[in-house]
Amino acid sequence: MGHNLLQGKKGIIFGALDEKSIAWRTALKCHEAGAQLVLTNAPVALRMGEINELAQAVNAPVIGADVTNMDDLKNLFESSVAHFGGKIDFILHSIGMSINVRKGKSYTELDYGFNQKTLDISAMSLHRVLRTAWDLDALNEWGSVVALSYIAAQRVFPHYSEMADAKALLESVTRSFGYHYGIKKKVRVNTISQSPTRTTAGSGVKGFDGFINYAEKMSPLGNASSDDCANYCVSLFSDLTRMVTMQNLFHDGGFSFMGVTQEVLNDMEK
Repeated sequence: MGHNLLQGKKGIIFGALDEKSIAWRTALKCHEAGAQLVLTNAPVALRMGEINELAQAVNAPVIGADVTNMDDLKNLFESSVAHFGGKIDFILHSIGMSINVRKGKSYTELDYGFNQKTLDISAMSLHRVLRTAWDLDALNEWGSVVALSYIAAQRVFPHYSEMADAKALLESVTRSFGYHYGIKKKVRVNTISQSPTRTTAGSGVKGFDGFINYAEKMSPLGNASSDDCANYCVSLFSDLTRMVTMQNLFHDGGFSFMGVTQEVLNDMEK
């Protein structure tokens, strides 16, 4: 049930690859809540994914953009404003890629060239997106930008590797740009630290099934699903959260504040 929380609002969704992705589920929930959308992803991802199916479901155009290319982002925002006939109300940044993880390199043997690309795509891309919107004055006052993070930005998960550094940088960009955008336009910028979720991208992390199973046992409410996260995004895009900004918001069933659960203790004592 959409509750029309986003009726009349216009947003850009970055990163919908396939129906497993949080961005895909969020686009569906935003559409259900009454929003108009533009979908975007990197050109290579558009060729690999099934985004046209989503575009038809939510009645949205697809505009390709490389998030490391400022000209691409300028075209995306200008085309989106033209499509909507006005400024944008919300943005979802659901972007992450680690070449070192793909190549199976451990954290102690990073290729620094790969690492630079990881940080640029997974974290500094948010700065580029915000900078482009800022320069073009493309966001309405009281707009909302949400980026997806993970608790590895604060705690060690050995096989999450350089993506932990990328998420930490992502959260820092959120706070710093959130300050400036709040002062200028009352735009709020937040990250959601989501439970480990079975997406196409997440499944590439070594030991990912272990991440999910452990988090399930450590979370009083269990792991949050992609649809749960999508609903949370809708609430952050809505006017009900106008005073929430510069926050890293844990959406993980309570995992982030647990020391240990009885279920984990029982397993350890077997």
